Amino acid sequence: TKMIEFDPEKDRKNISKHGISLRRARDLEVVVHFPDQRFTDGRFRAYGTIDEKYYCLAYVIRNGLIRAISLRRAHDYEVYDHVKKAH
Repeated sequence: TKMIEFDPEKDRKNISKHGISLRRARDLEVVVHFPDQRFTDGRFRAYGTIDEKYYCLAYVIRNGLIRAISLRRAHDYEVYDHVKKAH
């Protein structure tokens, strides 16, 4: 099991906005991940699958743990740009 933590209020917002709990980030089969250059807080993005569908996870590493910020379905162009090009 991946060590992933998240803020319960952020989880409620993520469920409302994206229809998936941050808890599911543990199930993400990561294909590619990289630093998110748009932010200066050490944020990363990971793309991979959950239940055979592509998702995007935004996260930071804090105290050696993955702290999930956002989890949502990946857009088609993201899958093409980040996932397909990684293979």
